[in-house]
Amino acid sequence: MTSPSLAIGASVVLEARDLQQLLDALAANGYRLVGPTLRRGELIYGDLAAVADLPVGWSDEQEGGAFRLKPRPDQALFGYGVGQQSWKQFLFPPRQQLFQAHRQGNDWQIIPAAEEAPRFAFIGVHSCDLHAMEVQDRVFLKGKHVDPTYKARRENAFIVAVNCGGASCGTGFCVSLGTGPKATSGFDLALTEVLETGAHYLVTEIGSPRGAEVLRQVSHRLAGKEEMEAAARVVAETARHMGRVLDATEIKELLYRNYEHPRWDEVTARCLTCGNCTAVCPTCFCHTTEDATDVAGSRAERRRRLDVCFTVDFSYLHGGSIRATPRSRYRQWLTHKLATWMDQFGCLGCIGCGRCITWCPVAIDLTEEVRAIRETEAALKEKHHGND
Repeated sequence: MTSPSLAIGASVVLEARDLQQLLDALAANGYRLVGPTLRRGELIYGDLAAVADLPVGWSDEQEGGAFRLKPRPDQALFGYGVGQQSWKQFLFPPRQQLFQAHRQGNDWQIIPAAEEAPRFAFIGVHSCDLHAMEVQDRVFLKGKHVDPTYKARRENAFIVAVNCGGASCGTGFCVSLGTGPKATSGFDLALTEVLETGAHYLVTEIGSPRGAEVLRQVSHRLAGKEEMEAAARVVAETARHMGRVLDATEIKELLYRNYEHPRWDEVTARCLTCGNCTAVCPTCFCHTTEDATDVAGSRAERRRRLDVCFTVDFSYLHGGSIRATPRSRYRQWLTHKLATWMDQFGCLGCIGCGRCITWCPVAIDLTEEVRAIRETEAALKEKHHGND
């Protein structure tokens, strides 16, 4: 084992056969390893113990309303894009008990839910999902009200990112938003998988002191010029094959100006208001609270669970829904993602992963909707100038 300088920003090479050493080192440091796996023909995030648990030799095809796994001709470890799940489920649990209440005579004893925050090691986090975590950090950590569950889980998480390569990312548009395909921050280690004739290795960038500490327990060597250039080619090739484009120029103002645009009627003639887009989104955080009591009335509890803004009940207020139509609910979702989120949190609520396009059963594409509104507005301006 060699020990080159392991400063933040330095890059070393792990042979593909030595990735198991990295997993073993993380497990030995008390982390629960979670990463992409194949379960019943689906790409999901689950527990890992060995490299063989990864979808080795698999890739995917994604289009609007379509996701297919397909075998690759090689043994790539990370040759696939993102699936329907995101890391949000581990940092912001979809269901959580907040407190219990026990009757004691005429009084109630409130018992807050106690959780020892798990120490996750996330394996194979794409750049878009790193940016999703940064978005949720703004929501749960940087406002007046810090979410204690999210804070504890986020601080404990060790992140092994993977720069996108070998997958076409058919519905993604991270290049348009500057959120990928290369991870630039927010990780402890970042891997770029290089598959060349007779060679299979991972160029590994160090992103934190604890990343360097774990790497000291793994066989590695300093990355040379040729290896760094090969890694750069992998990322550049992925960027050239991005499936979608979103022009985000003054997008907030564009949507605010077109709140009554007829395109909202056209798109919601197809929308099923199923909520798939919000369910798969790595930044959506809408939730509700539910209270329950036992039959005797001596014990009660309050739970928090994720919800979606596409249901009529979600906007129920003082005797009725304030967003009773699919038009109003879709418009609220898209405008929040790309406009009002900026007013609330200082960033877009979209990170260009494309999940909402892939997993929409009727293939609604938010990049297409924004483009249609923008082109209509531009055509009207041109017509107006022509009349002048």
